[in-house]
Amino acid sequence: MTFIVTLVALIQSFSISLGVGASTLAIVNFFAAIADGTIDAAERRMMGIVYIVLRVAMVVILLTTLFIIVTEQALNNIGELSAFSFGQITALALLFLNAILMTLNVMPSTFGPAIQAGSWYALGTLAALLPLGLTNFSYFEFLLAFITWIVLAVAIVNAVMAIMNAKREEREKENPA
Repeated sequence: MTFIVTLVALIQSFSISLGVGASTLAIVNFFAAIADGTIDAAERRMMGIVYIVLRVAMVVILLTTLFIIVTEQALNNIGELSAFSFGQITALALLFLNAILMTLNVMPSTFGPAIQAGSWYALGTLAALLPLGLTNFSYFEFLLAFITWIVLAVAIVNAVMAIMNAKREEREKENPA
């Protein structure tokens, strides 16, 4: 059983790494695509490929996280999830909810890409804290840090978008069509 749990934990770790990397590419591709004010077919196609990779990573992370939590509960008779596990579930839930809302075009681009990137980086941070043994935090502490991180991600993404829009408008004024 230890081998299976270790294998699943490795797959989870690889999937989180894949998701964090693909999320980074997704946000960079998003910035590059909107730089000229329109997303053309080639940009849309490349972004679509990255989104497929993100969805695969999300499903694998969900399945592996559920397996690990159920196994820990069964083996340890804990009966209560740790703040770390609740943190992972919270980040995953927001990741899935936001992805669904973005797919349905309900989540505005002012928030969606930043929430997605912030959620991925939160999962990556949790994965990095685990082997270091830095998981002795309360769920309230996690929520404060997570909300702060999401707000910061939204601010950063929107600041970059504002700078890009300002530069595009400046170029358009200098070179009217």
